[in-house]
Amino acid sequence: MTISYNWLRDYLDTKLSPEEAGERLTQTGLEVEAIEKFESVKGGLEGLIIGCVTAVEKHPDADKLSVTKVDVGTGTDLQIVCGAANVGAGQKVIVATEGTLLHPFSGEAFKIRKTKIRGVASEGMICAEDEIGLSEDHSGIMILDAAAPVGISAREFLNVTSDNIIQIGLTPNRGDATSHIGVARDLAAALSAEQMEIVPLNIPSVENFSVADQSLQMEVRVENTEACPRFSGLTISGIVVKESPGWLKNKLKSIGLRPINNIVDITNFVMHECGQPLHAYDAKEIAGKKMVVKTLPQDTTFRTLDDKEIKLRAIDLMVCCQGENKDDSILPMCIAGVYGGIKSGVKDATTSLFLEAACWNPKWIRRTSTFHNLRTDAASRFEKGVDPNGNIYALKRAALLIVELAGGKISSEIIDVYPSPVKEKQIVLTWEKLNRLAGIEISKSVTKNILKALSFKIESEDELQITVAVPTFKTDVFRSEDVIEEVLRIYGYDKIPVPDAIRSSLSFSTADKKETFVEELSQMLAASGFREMMNNSISNSKYQEAFFPGSNESIVSLLSYSNIGLDSMRTSMLFPGLEVIRYNHNRKMVDLKLFEFGKTYLKKSGNYEEKSHLVLLLTGELTAESWKVKQEPADYFFLKGIIKNILNKCGIKKVTSSITGGGIWEQATTFQTGKTELATFGKINEKVTASFDIKKAVYYAEIDVEALLRFSKNLLKFTSLPKFPSVRRDLALVIDNTVSFAEIEQIAYQHAGALLKEVNLFDVYADERLGAGKKSYAVSFIFVNEEKTLTDAEVDKVIGNLMLQFQSKLNANIRN
Repeated sequence: MTISYNWLRDYLDTKLSPEEAGERLTQTGLEVEAIEKFESVKGGLEGLIIGCVTAVEKHPDADKLSVTKVDVGTGTDLQIVCGAANVGAGQKVIVATEGTLLHPFSGEAFKIRKTKIRGVASEGMICAEDEIGLSEDHSGIMILDAAAPVGISAREFLNVTSDNIIQIGLTPNRGDATSHIGVARDLAAALSAEQMEIVPLNIPSVENFSVADQSLQMEVRVENTEACPRFSGLTISGIVVKESPGWLKNKLKSIGLRPINNIVDITNFVMHECGQPLHAYDAKEIAGKKMVVKTLPQDTTFRTLDDKEIKLRAIDLMVCCQGENKDDSILPMCIAGVYGGIKSGVKDATTSLFLEAACWNPKWIRRTSTFHNLRTDAASRFEKGVDPNGNIYALKRAALLIVELAGGKISSEIIDVYPSPVKEKQIVLTWEKLNRLAGIEISKSVTKNILKALSFKIESEDELQITVAVPTFKTDVFRSEDVIEEVLRIYGYDKIPVPDAIRSSLSFSTADKKETFVEELSQMLAASGFREMMNNSISNSKYQEAFFPGSNESIVSLLSYSNIGLDSMRTSMLFPGLEVIRYNHNRKMVDLKLFEFGKTYLKKSGNYEEKSHLVLLLTGELTAESWKVKQEPADYFFLKGIIKNILNKCGIKKVTSSITGGGIWEQATTFQTGKTELATFGKINEKVTASFDIKKAVYYAEIDVEALLRFSKNLLKFTSLPKFPSVRRDLALVIDNTVSFAEIEQIAYQHAGALLKEVNLFDVYADERLGAGKKSYAVSFIFVNEEKTLTDAEVDKVIGNLMLQFQSKLNANIRN
């Protein structure tokens, strides 16, 4: 929320500095994030002086230049070389003297120095409007009124204003603070609590509002009162659309708004003054002088104020007009509370208008503005909730300003469709509860002053309790605790002392197993060189459609979204991960080891399913470039080792594996225990990575976190060092290329008994002499007997059995 401090002081008589005001606002819960200096003209025209051109001569060495003498009130005329064709003697002009820093309308600032132009000395510059930041006009120097006094500053003559702009980080519940009056109310309440007396607000009066005649009548019909609780408006005729006066333009420019014309500027001014958005319609565009608030059929086309065509949904609330007859078509004029239509807006030729001040249901506004990505100041206020009983004041305030600045007359009574008036909530607060929750005793008089300053009405009170009526602009106050919060934030949390001792009974519960589990695995992966990523749970449905064809029914689509690339919940954690890799590769970060804990979301048989996953992604080199160590590229086996370490840490020793492929995988392995899949990992298909414009191989693992938790033993057992020596045997197995080491390992543990402690593949050899489609694996086997020294005969017997198993089950040939 952007607040002008000068504007704020229009409603509150205070001598606080902007910084002091910002400190008090922060204490009330309106956190001030920054205070910035503002000038109505960039640079504030510092150093510029009003001068009078006393003489003009042709430059002796340039046809398009003139040598002028300019009186700037110092007693000695300045000699200035000027290139403007419109310069002439007797003119009052703006002069930049030596050392003045100019801030042009566009481009960088520059400093004026004494110089020679084509051999003639020049002691300053006579300025055009664009050169001092007033406008884009560079048609010639700026010529002032003949009465302009020589020697005074241009800043003073042109009434340049300075201001301090307060940036407030507004929380969603503070719809009452989306205006200058709303912020002034909180500041006044804080000062009231500080000074022990009510500090009044100076709210502009609308008592002079009156209807001139009934010459321009409008009919309004609201078909959906749930979406539009209140719709008010009036007509004004005989207006002249023109440029706004300086004070109004400066108010808007100070908070970052671009002045447009007097009518639009007034509606923006009133919205930022009191928080009620308004909309001005060109009355001539309202067919039949009938306005209808309703929804229109699905896919009805609507052209917005900025000439963009959108298709409406059946749940988008519209303000429409209708011809004289009931059979006339209904024409959309405005997306209610969000955006105007191309024909509804005020134009230069507009002479009469209908001024609307409505109250819309926040849910309807949020749903429409988000879906169509129309984020306007009006929509943001309606989403937070505006005061349903404050729109008539805003309507009268804007109407009076329009009559004052645009002429014309109010040509109808106020139309007010308000079938179910919103009443002030009655809340009872006991003094005991206030002091108990506050932790200190706050006097009744201080409490009442604070509530009155915040516009709460005190309905009744006694020694035990107080009953207050909550103003309808306080949309976040529902119960006594909310009233206590209002009192405390104004009273000041910093005034509540911190006790020397805490008297409390401490309870203890064991840490959440899953949180501990995730933390330990994260530390382990970080120690292995992985970096954690955190991706959005919302993804693009096109990934699922492209790489899992025929599974569209499983996509959990969002009902409303503003980004077409974020239209559904993620069905796989791979695709956001690939987006991260692409982002880093485009920035020359090509060696990546990444992990993420997260969820995927699917729809199955009408039910929704969430699954927790741990995913790993590898690409590029495993080690940093160095003269000492040769780089190794990321590969399947490194990823497999990481997954094995994870399973070992979880105490899951016995797993089976199977080879898979197709779809997103070029080749993949699945580890499972029983019928439960624990992890699938491998190389991603190059077609998938190419679609993300990734040119390096990507290795990916997806681990089922819930399954790991279920089978994890998490038991640390001490095992004494072996008392008896181990025995190693090596076998060279000639096997088919399709046989994996995992199959050899699985057979070995199944048939070697308890003596076998370790199986390791230490060499792979391939040669045509082995036979077509053959390879040789050199495998070591480590045997240990915990109770005695193994004999050669015992080990040979086990090895002999393993050789038979390898020969019969894998068709292996044992090499000598």
